[in-house]
Amino acid sequence: MTIFVDMDDVLADTYGKHIELYNKEHQQDLHISQIISGEIWHNVPEIHQKSIKAHALQPGFFRDLEPIKDAIQVMEALYAKHEVYIATAATQFPNSLLEKSEWLDEHMPFITWQHRIMCGDKFILNGDLLIDDRTYNLEKFEGDTLLFNSPHNVEDTGYTRVSTWLEIAERLL
Repeated sequence: MTIFVDMDDVLADTYGKHIELYNKEHQQDLHISQIISGEIWHNVPEIHQKSIKAHALQPGFFRDLEPIKDAIQVMEALYAKHEVYIATAATQFPNSLLEKSEWLDEHMPFITWQHRIMCGDKFILNGDLLIDDRTYNLEKFEGDTLLFNSPHNVEDTGYTRVSTWLEIAERLL
């Protein structure tokens, strides 16, 4: 089986990093448990929204993300059993291509450079399964899909959802 896996908010905690930076920048104490839906900038005062959108432009933003719980162990097991590729939009932000590659080198060195697709749009992917948190990536994929839960996609419907990497392991290992 050929499986494509997104990075941001699937393998690496982008959402949590936005919250961490927002709290530091604005002396706040926002927690993900307080967010019901939407992007992080939808959940803060309008005066702070622009600074949150600029986080991804900061050097080190993508390099310093925390791995999503259980992602590393499950990915290693998937990689041993299936054809697994990282498929991440890495050309939108100037630093993300290098930083995402370095992040993978550190956290998932078992995923070789040949299994890393750093792209813009993901409509070009052709395989059996795409795991992503963005429905606009899933809607054009011709294989099966899993929508990884995130506050920004809670209102999206029409996809099989997964909430944790252990749930993915149950389905695919």
